[in-house]
Amino acid sequence: MNAILLIAHAPLANALRQCVLHVFPDCGPSVVAIDVQPTLSPEETLATARIALEQLGQSPQVTGVLVLADIFGATPSNVAQKLVDGVRSRLVTGVNLPMLLRSVSYRNEPLEALVSRAVVGGTQGVMQVAITAPQNQPRRTNDQDKYDHQQ
Repeated sequence: MNAILLIAHAPLANALRQCVLHVFPDCGPSVVAIDVQPTLSPEETLATARIALEQLGQSPQVTGVLVLADIFGATPSNVAQKLVDGVRSRLVTGVNLPMLLRSVSYRNEPLEALVSRAVVGGTQGVMQVAITAPQNQPRRTNDQDKYDHQQ
C-alpha cells in the first residue's frame, strides 16, 4: 500500500486531510498533512517533511509515498522536490480534493499507476458547469407569451 503526504500552504494540507477522512475514515494513518507556515523557513519545513516521510516509510505495509503539493514553484512544492527520490516516492503538484480522493481510493496500486490516477482525478475534477438556460426549462402552463422564456 502507498501512503500519501500532503504539503501545502496553511491550512490547506490539514483541511484536505480532514475532507478525505470524512469520506474514508479508515485512511488516517496513511495520509499525513504538513501545513507550510509563513513564519517558518523552507529549511525548517523540509526538516519536518523529512521526518514525516521517514515515519511513513517505516511502516512495513507502505511500499511507496505519493507526495501531493499545492502550487508548482511555491515553497511547498520546492520542499517536496527535495524530498522525493523518484523511486519510493513521487511528487504531483496542483493538489485538489478530487485528486486526493482518487489517490486514497487507489493507494493499493503500484506507485506509478497511483501517480497516473492522481493526475487524472485532479484534471477530471475540474470542469466548467453550465447553468441551465431559461430556454431549456419546461414551459409553465400559465405563460401568456410563448417567447417570454427566451433571452
